[in-house]
Amino acid sequence: MTAKDEGNTATSGYRSGFVAIVGRPNVGKSTLTNALVGTSVAIASSRPETTRKAIRGILTTDHAQLVLVDTPGIHRPRTLLGQRLNDVVSDSLADVDEVAFLLPADQKIGPGDQMILSRLRSEFSSTRSNRHGENAERGQDIKAEKGKIEEGWRIPVICIVTKIDALSRHDLVNKLVEIQEFADFTEIVPVSALDDDNVDEVRSVLIDNMPEGPQMYPESQLTEERPEDTIAELIRGAFLEDLEDELPHSLAVVVDSIDRPETGDSGAQGGAGVSAARVMVSIYVERDSQKPIIIGHHAEHLVRVKKKLRTPVNRIVGMRSTLDLHVKVAKGWQSDPKKLDRLGF
Repeated sequence: MTAKDEGNTATSGYRSGFVAIVGRPNVGKSTLTNALVGTSVAIASSRPETTRKAIRGILTTDHAQLVLVDTPGIHRPRTLLGQRLNDVVSDSLADVDEVAFLLPADQKIGPGDQMILSRLRSEFSSTRSNRHGENAERGQDIKAEKGKIEEGWRIPVICIVTKIDALSRHDLVNKLVEIQEFADFTEIVPVSALDDDNVDEVRSVLIDNMPEGPQMYPESQLTEERPEDTIAELIRGAFLEDLEDELPHSLAVVVDSIDRPETGDSGAQGGAGVSAARVMVSIYVERDSQKPIIIGHHAEHLVRVKKKLRTPVNRIVGMRSTLDLHVKVAKGWQSDPKKLDRLGF
């Protein structure tokens, strides 16, 4: 048996499991997920409520494998879509081995953070009736290994203090004291994912608090997302960078199909003048007046997105590809259950 094979057995110290990354909108969940995985697997934007599904990024090392579940920001919903996004978080918390609760260093702890903490306590408090006995036992074993058994949580709840680049050292110390008083977290780790400051420490802490288990995915796999979903998120992210304030929430993107050249077609070899895969995409807005904003003058916005995403889409599809973008109207889709279902929410 090789050393690597030994590392994949639960008795040899290999650690694996699922980490739910939670927090208010726009606290850096997707940015941290991408930094930990080492590549972009989720849209990272300065706009709140960017993430609309649980994106699973896979971090694999010689001694551990973490499935990072980047969740939508928990918020008070204004639409049926908002409620369904909160439901996504609830589903994501159902069977995780560890929670990373993100608090931004540059913002005060507020009602939204209090709401999330209450939710975590209701789900993972050690005083709560034990629906996940195995997870509780595993969590206590980990804490015993680390020499500090804490009674508060049935599984490790790690506080990740994000955006520390925005504070001076003195202010950061005060912020960490404030967070220590806010809750008795298993551990508190400061980080600036954008500056790659202390990302390695976050990675180590998450691994150290993970229970032992086997490798679940091949080393080369970085996400659980289908190519269609990854491409749809890339397109939506490209539009988010330039859209007016009201449009990001009105925009939905669906990849309807990826039509590849038939077997034996010279297009499969790539190169100029040969056929390519055709990626059929529907871009939905809520009002007719929003269509020209998405399309742009002489379709300039569509052309810009196609050029920007040419290389990443080719890489995802595995061959030269063309994006066929169609802008459509689905009136009031954020509050229409049938339309939400059709759009995959």
